[in-house]
Amino acid sequence: MDSEHYGREPWGVELDLDAYTAEHDREWRRLAVLTRKYRLGADEADELIALYQRVATHLSVVRSRSPDPVLVARLSQLVLAARSRLAGRSGFSWAAVGRFFSTGFPLAVYRAWPWWTAVGAGFVLVAGFLMYWTAEHPETAAALIGEDAAAEAFEARFVGYYSEYAAPSFAFQLWTHNAWIAARCLASGILVVPVVYLLWQNALNIGVTGGVLAAYDRTDVFFSMITPHGLLELTGIFVAAGVGLRIGWAWIAPPRDLTRGQAVARAGRSGVLVAVGLVGLFAVAGLIEAFVTPAAVSTAIRVGVGVLAWLGFLGYVLYFGRRAATTHPPQGS
Repeated sequence: MDSEHYGREPWGVELDLDAYTAEHDREWRRLAVLTRKYRLGADEADELIALYQRVATHLSVVRSRSPDPVLVARLSQLVLAARSRLAGRSGFSWAAVGRFFSTGFPLAVYRAWPWWTAVGAGFVLVAGFLMYWTAEHPETAAALIGEDAAAEAFEARFVGYYSEYAAPSFAFQLWTHNAWIAARCLASGILVVPVVYLLWQNALNIGVTGGVLAAYDRTDVFFSMITPHGLLELTGIFVAAGVGLRIGWAWIAPPRDLTRGQAVARAGRSGVLVAVGLVGLFAVAGLIEAFVTPAAVSTAIRVGVGVLAWLGFLGYVLYFGRRAATTHPPQGS
């Protein structure tokens, strides 16, 4: 392999990312292959060490001179994977799981609270306005979602939806659906617009559906069915969208002490923690929607279960997140 470039990058010249990628892509691909290989011979181990050092230098060059977030993320992943391989793979640890749920996830959500609470407030305002407008102008429902859909809402298909499928399969379907929405919010956050569009779609659906039912004096049915699971489910969507928009803002207006790439990488790491943690939250929300929302019990019990789950999550984030924040001060501004 050509080693003359190692440690000799022209630091004072603007970096041409396309040319730089073309020059070193073969080394990056080779490092990825060696990192994934189950067993390495002596020569391959030496090659892995050399490539790890080179790619670490490439990452430093890109970060300092042209911090493209996609390339930085790719090289960071390569370097971390190679470092892990060289250091030896660690096994499963319950202590690590405990640290994630007591520190990592609640801290990431707690630090992003201005973002997801703002998203939640905006969502409620938009959905509330759509509900009010649709209730006052029933013809609006037909214009927005079609006459058939409006009629179905009126004819109580809204209620039947929650008991149409077997509860276990329905819970799994809801779990994967909501987790996918959250993943899209987090992954597309750097572009901002897709997150806003996903929120608009959900606000439109809730607002118009609630407005149609309210227009025919069935507001109590709407809130009695959507509240048990909706509080927790929508909060999870707000968290995902808020953290996703935070990643986008890190690219638009990074802190003064960080480059755009560094700011996005730092926000992205929090996004990964949030994405993993929300899988559990949506599992609970899915179980509530599949088993509690359509249950043949009083509205007070169904809503009470949803409120307790929601308050439990908020209390968990507030307690563990604030405690972790006192012992893990943020790096940089």
